[in-house]
Amino acid sequence: MSNFRTIGLRVALACATTLAAFAGPVAAQDFSGKNIEWTIPFGVGGGTDVWARFFAPQFSQALPGQPNVVVLNVPGGGSITGANQFATRAKSDGFEILGTSASTQFPAILGDARVRYDYAKWTAVLASPTGGVVYVAPDVGASGPADIETLRSKEIRFAAQSATGLEMPVLLAFEMLGLNIRPVFGMESRGAGRLAFERGEAGIDFQTTPAYLSSVAPLVDSGKAVPLFALGVVNADGSVSRDPSFPDLPTFVEFYQDATGAAPEGEAFQAWKSLMLAGFSLQKMVVVPRDAPADIIGAYNAAAQTIVDAPDFRERAGDELGVYTQLVGADADAALTEALKIDPSVKDYLTNWLKQEFNVSL
Repeated sequence: MSNFRTIGLRVALACATTLAAFAGPVAAQDFSGKNIEWTIPFGVGGGTDVWARFFAPQFSQALPGQPNVVVLNVPGGGSITGANQFATRAKSDGFEILGTSASTQFPAILGDARVRYDYAKWTAVLASPTGGVVYVAPDVGASGPADIETLRSKEIRFAAQSATGLEMPVLLAFEMLGLNIRPVFGMESRGAGRLAFERGEAGIDFQTTPAYLSSVAPLVDSGKAVPLFALGVVNADGSVSRDPSFPDLPTFVEFYQDATGAAPEGEAFQAWKSLMLAGFSLQKMVVVPRDAPADIIGAYNAAAQTIVDAPDFRERAGDELGVYTQLVGADADAALTEALKIDPSVKDYLTNWLKQEFNVSL
């Protein structure tokens, strides 16, 4: 996992005000008058949508000829619907790109029969690590690991996309903690899950860093949500450290240890760490068909580099993307190749767990 860079630099939002920082063309290829269609296989308002709408105007400005970059939301199937559509319809001219997330990667890694896309046919030009936070409604009556018995004593609804999607390591964490969580699957995005939480239809929720900082932090400030733990950062050596975007929140491992008096271990914990490395250390990606012209791919790589190298990038990105290092070009593509590898024993464990707990057959 050496391709995963150490998470630690500041990144985040604020779009249009500093687009002038991008200077001139980044490649010989000219995109003048072109429309770039960026498929996001999730609904509006979730972490991937927030991430894409942060980067879209910057790609428009940084690509030579300043093409119009349009975000197209195609929700369904926990991102499988939109990714399948892209794989089937996208031309190899490079003017159609896809934004993927862990919900896109996990089913591909596990061999989900619904998957019609092949990551080997795509090349990553930008990859964004992320983190996430689990939080509960105030009426649950819990605020930390000391309240584990309160959490265990209640059936708590969780509005989720699918058992094989972005929420998979979160669902595994809930089980390891012995919580009585009732997942309600079928949400179009994590944003839809958050709205269900806000309406009182769910008592526990999870959001990735962009959506948490932009949409959940205000709920916490107003007393409508109580954070329990951040997932944390799983390092290449398997250790877990605090998320730099949430340094004051315990990691899942810290929460588990304080709640149970012992460190997590066993097959479930190994599977959790594998999912975190594959889906969060490398979480959201911009991919282009691998057979697109080399100069087009090169233009995307150069544009991504221009964006992340802008002097004010971290300042603008802070409250939306979190404190993470962005991977660009060859680094992003190499990390993608590594992320798709999973130990056969972990795959077997997850396949059996999904069947037992959620009646999901892959």
